[in-house]
Amino acid sequence: MVRWNGNRWKRAAGRIEWTAMSAAVAVMLALSGGCAGGGGKIDGKVAVINLQRLLSETSAGKKVKENLAGFSKNRQALMEMEEKELRRMEEDFVKQSSVLSPTAKREREEQFRRRMQEYQQKASELNREVQEKQKDVLEGFRDKSETVVAKVAKRLGLQVVVDRSRGGPTIYHEEGLDISGQVIEEFNREYP
Repeated sequence: MVRWNGNRWKRAAGRIEWTAMSAAVAVMLALSGGCAGGGGKIDGKVAVINLQRLLSETSAGKKVKENLAGFSKNRQALMEMEEKELRRMEEDFVKQSSVLSPTAKREREEQFRRRMQEYQQKASELNREVQEKQKDVLEGFRDKSETVVAKVAKRLGLQVVVDRSRGGPTIYHEEGLDISGQVIEEFNREYP
């Protein structure tokens, strides 16, 4: 049996990453007609879009952000109420600890520990809810975005549209390739 150590995994992951990146570059070169000479121009079949800008500047994107902020704020308020209750319990315990019997102290400490565990579980559960809601809402927005981007791309005769958002695959692009403004206009028409 062959055992994989950390370095083998890293090398394998690196090969996969470079293979995927090479394939993406090959596809882009094929779609753009390749590079003629050292300074070949792309013939306009490729464009870029800033999906973060869509989220920030479209009506639907603003609604998504408001929806998520409201949902998160609601969950945060629940946690703040729990936190206040825990603080109150702790303060009461500190005030009364000098007059409590050792048995009563242990019971109170145990009660506080249980309450703290419940709080931590609830916090974890609420964080998971927020993450799931965020995932669901953003996936819905992304589906709408892809539909609108495809519509604009077809209208403009584009073959490839690449995300240029921070962390996206685009390292450099000419500003003339950015179709974010056109997609935002179309998005606001379709989803006012």
